[in-house]
Amino acid sequence: MKYSALAFAVVAFASLVSRAGFASPPPANQGVKKATFGTMPDGTPIDIYTLTNAQGMELRATNYGGIVVSLRVPDKKGGLDDISLGFDDLKGYLANSPYFGAIIGRYGNRIAKGKFTLDGKEYTLAKNNGPNTLHGGLKGFDKVVWHAEPFQNAQGVGIILTYMSKDGEEGFPGNLKAKVTYTLTDKNEWIIDYEAVTDKATPVNLTQHTYFNLAGEGKSDILAHVVKLNASRFTPVDETLIPTGELRSVKGTPMDFTQPTPIGSRIDSDYEQLRLGHGYDHNFVLDGKGSDPVLAARVKESTTGRVLEVFTTEPGVQFYTGNFLDGTITGKQGHVYKRRYGFCLETQHFPDSPNHPDFPTTVLRPGQTYRSRTIYKVSVE
Repeated sequence: MKYSALAFAVVAFASLVSRAGFASPPPANQGVKKATFGTMPDGTPIDIYTLTNAQGMELRATNYGGIVVSLRVPDKKGGLDDISLGFDDLKGYLANSPYFGAIIGRYGNRIAKGKFTLDGKEYTLAKNNGPNTLHGGLKGFDKVVWHAEPFQNAQGVGIILTYMSKDGEEGFPGNLKAKVTYTLTDKNEWIIDYEAVTDKATPVNLTQHTYFNLAGEGKSDILAHVVKLNASRFTPVDETLIPTGELRSVKGTPMDFTQPTPIGSRIDSDYEQLRLGHGYDHNFVLDGKGSDPVLAARVKESTTGRVLEVFTTEPGVQFYTGNFLDGTITGKQGHVYKRRYGFCLETQHFPDSPNHPDFPTTVLRPGQTYRSRTIYKVSVE
């Protein structure tokens, strides 16, 4: 068989590229794809958007609750696994979900006794967590249908989610226009940008509630994951998990993750705060804060080599270790989610801030714009 000079040149160049270790061509499915995910009880159709970057990392999110249904990332051998807990279809999220993968609002975390006073007026909220309000009430932002618009730009691929929370919804004052943007970059970063404006003063504390397991969802507990939190203080809680108001040093306690520490090494210690939370379920006060995101947390899973870094503009992060997962939930691919099969790092302002004047304020007023950014970056080592 004879080859032309051009053919030889092409083969030689391909060989050179291969030996030089240049990146492979981007995956053919890079970009954003939209598909149907199910139908709400009232007949509203729900969509799911698949975001794929040039590295093959894939994020799938639905406009119901802004839920991240799956997050497929590489391990040290290049194999892809889904590292987020959840369900295969919409029915699972409608039936029995502990906020898997969802946007949380209007107020993430707890508000004591379902009440707060703002500008001299008391507001009453639904109590959906014992005596307290949790994650926005009975129908928070995790249970509403958002408007979704896909995009692709120089930064990456993503979707823009918008929702109008009406004055009085779940007891909160003001018409709040919320906007949450998910961007997947070619650096394997999942960037979340939150924005909101209101026509009445209202507390706002938006976050994201993905449960992670870097070994792969449903495969094992997360106790061997090694965690470092850039937080020298935390907000201790009472028996209903409401902050006492104290900012306590982590030094000399099982709450100290200022050095890399396996989650399971002290989780069952005889320490009052761990007994109250049934493990870690606490807001950690971040040491650094600025207009640009700072490193809040770093988590490593040794068998896969996966590393998750969390950067945020928020003053706190809720570290939760799946203490209330109990094996009664069957998730994706028939996986049973047992106790401590996932962890959350929910970037946030502090719990119950509307009732703690000394905490960083969560009040948004007309004319102001709420802005917050969090980045979940995945790598291997």
